[in-house]
Amino acid sequence: MQGTVDGFTYGLVTPVTAFLMACLGAALGLRCTTRSLRTRGASRAGWLALGATSIGSGIWTMHFIAMLGFTVREAPVSYDRPLTFASLAVAVVMVGIGIFLVGYRGATRMALVTGGTITGLGVASMHYLGMAGMNFDGTFEYDTLTVSLSVVIAVVASTASLWAAVSIHGFLPSLGASVVMGVAVSGMHYTGMAALQVHLHPGAAASGPGETPTSLLLPMMIGPGCFLLLAAVVVMIDPLVVSGGPRAAARPPGHTHRPGGPMTSIPVQRRPARPYETASRRAFRQPRNR
Repeated sequence: MQGTVDGFTYGLVTPVTAFLMACLGAALGLRCTTRSLRTRGASRAGWLALGATSIGSGIWTMHFIAMLGFTVREAPVSYDRPLTFASLAVAVVMVGIGIFLVGYRGATRMALVTGGTITGLGVASMHYLGMAGMNFDGTFEYDTLTVSLSVVIAVVASTASLWAAVSIHGFLPSLGASVVMGVAVSGMHYTGMAALQVHLHPGAAASGPGETPTSLLLPMMIGPGCFLLLAAVVVMIDPLVVSGGPRAAARPPGHTHRPGGPMTSIPVQRRPARPYETASRRAFRQPRNR
């Protein structure tokens, strides 16, 4: 029996909220990746890890906020928690691989193609693994062509976002890139959902109403949502992450910096002479008494 699928139970509330969460995760991830390019060693790895977790958490939260509006009218739907959280881990790990490749290799063609492909496959894997964690009295069937289109959208969007992370350093351009990535991730999600058909088992209509998606999913999204808020605080505290520019604006007024040389707190032309040098010069200039 064919099930009746409704992906917009709450109207535009869930799609718009999901899109905003995708934009938030993308914005934090891109700014952290940009910040990592100005550091070395453990600091770079830390910023890249924060960026990967932000993007992965944003995509995962976006997916399940959108799924709050998903219902099958003839059968109750529940979620397998281990598979649901496994989809979060897949998103973070595969996005992290792509970000670390670009963060350490730079915006080379090979790094962008490889990193974008891995990240896009991670986004698609998160989506379909999360769908596999749904339990109801029936089965899913997907249209192969539409699924392939959703994967292509994810790969192209991921490649473009990685390029933006290492090539765009201004705040407003990065914000625009985050919006583009949010549109692409949301488009990938709803393209994948358009490929879905639900086939119910006989007698599924006689099942009870069960738990609502809101009561099932909202508690699971508390952790990733709090992490995104903490990551936003870190981004706001570090002015270099927001501006994307050098630290010159934070220097004290008396500081100078020579290109290629160290920063000094006293201008060179005003540096006082050393005492012994002044005495020797004075003694040299005084005439001898004969």
